[in-house]
Amino acid sequence: MSFLEFVFYFFSTLTVLSALGMITARNPVHAVLFLVFAFFNSAALWITLRAEFLGIVLVLVYVGAVMVLFLFVVMMLDINIARLREGFIRFLPLGIVVALVMVVELGLIVGARYFQVDALPGSGSDVPNTVALGKVLYTQYVYPFEIAAVVLLVAIVAAIALTLRRRPETKYQKPEQQMAVTREQRVRLVKMAAEKKS
Repeated sequence: MSFLEFVFYFFSTLTVLSALGMITARNPVHAVLFLVFAFFNSAALWITLRAEFLGIVLVLVYVGAVMVLFLFVVMMLDINIARLREGFIRFLPLGIVVALVMVVELGLIVGARYFQVDALPGSGSDVPNTVALGKVLYTQYVYPFEIAAVVLLVAIVAAIALTLRRRPETKYQKPEQQMAVTREQRVRLVKMAAEKKS
């Protein structure tokens, strides 16, 4: 067994164990942390398969943004765990049947009868995948890339505008009124009589 095969099987085992830990964890925060660990191991697998860009994107996007957001949402929500477990025993046979069907389907799809890969194909050049992808993305597909960026920016602004609510009990600063205040309105002089020392 070569070192690359050892690393592949090591991270594959960690990925499977972290996925099992995610679906069997009783605490939702622990489940999200197991999912983050599964993403890290999957990124390592992508890197061992010579797909460095996909591994980096998996860490930056999913672990760095999406899963952290999930973790904060789960931690902020007051989830009643006892209520979530009420129907666990009732739906357990159905869950086992669905899991067995998925295992059989994966076995049929990933079996050696359909996919016989002897070795990883080389790229044919000395240029790394990330460099080649960057050259294609910023030369040939630069206009679709910029259009996608503008669409995402519009979606972010629209999401903020739709979720913005003006509540009457919340105090807001009004800069136009603060700038229109005169000197007499800023400082109030109060005349008080001096007190004698006793």
